[in-house]
Amino acid sequence: MRNITAAGLEATIREYFDACNEADAGKISGCFEPDAVHYFPAGAPQGTFVGARAIAEGWVTAVRNLGSIWTIDRIIVDAPKLEAVIEWTHFKPKQGVHLRGDEWYIFSSRGLITEIRAYYSCPPAAGTPRGHEIGNFDYAARGYPMNPPAVKRKA
Repeated sequence: MRNITAAGLEATIREYFDACNEADAGKISGCFEPDAVHYFPAGAPQGTFVGARAIAEGWVTAVRNLGSIWTIDRIIVDAPKLEAVIEWTHFKPKQGVHLRGDEWYIFSSRGLITEIRAYYSCPPAAGTPRGHEIGNFDYAARGYPMNPPAVKRKA
């Protein structure tokens, strides 16, 4: 059983993001209950990921195809409810764009993720180089990452 305090739930989310950035399917899966579900906005090209293995495979594929790198930009945890919400950035270096959004997390009593609901920032206008972001919001001034950080990848 994992630590289900606020610090423990946050640590699980951070471990999950680190595992995604490492493209380590085993570590990614280890953050989830086997039957976990990751929902995306309607029409998202990858559809819904059902199961810990599918979630892991989806993100390892994103690293391979897009060069994906993710950051956690803000996080709020409600430990008594076993819930959390984060704001994130998904850099896609191979496409030269990035996507910003939020995710709502639900945890099991064992401290593993059972559900993620992803919400994306509005779609970009054609030719917008910065990708999916809130219009006229000064991300840099607020301390958001503007470039993908260096990450260690599983060989």
